[in-house]
Amino acid sequence: MNLPNKLTIIRVCLIPFFVAALLFDHGNNYTMRIVANVLFIVASLTDLFDGKIARKYNLVTNFGKFMDPLADKLLVCSALICLIELGQLPAWVVIIIISREFIISGFRLVASDNGVVIAASYWGKFKTTFQMLMIIYLVVDLQFAYAKPLILPEVAKEVLEKNNRLKKKTKKMKAN
Repeated sequence: MNLPNKLTIIRVCLIPFFVAALLFDHGNNYTMRIVANVLFIVASLTDLFDGKIARKYNLVTNFGKFMDPLADKLLVCSALICLIELGQLPAWVVIIIISREFIISGFRLVASDNGVVIAASYWGKFKTTFQMLMIIYLVVDLQFAYAKPLILPEVAKEVLEKNNRLKKKTKKMKAN
């Protein structure tokens, strides 16, 4: 197993520790929130480094192509669900974000069955980065009131991205 794949596995293994630290004492222990944030930041950085290393040293594998996006989704979705439990995010926001993840994964699965690879776009990478930054901010829990303006652009971007992908999919279907 190469280094990028090991980093992806480490990211997945950090998730239960992150969740346990964040939910410790129902999120009321600030020290454990800092621990959770450090774990989340380390896990997020493995996402940055595994891709860079894999591309730079030509270590791209089918396992990495499958597990890397899955590890990202597991990390982000776990954090979002914990933030619902802690009362820091409304469930409807998380439902929209997770629904988008399922829809895009479904499109990628259908496309791969037809021999088409849908690579992550710049906007997808921006979305993941923005989600991770938002989660880091919310885990620190400085004041939730300041995070509300951050959530609305995320939701708007999700809706616009879904709409654009559906338009492209419809055009491709009509062309065939």
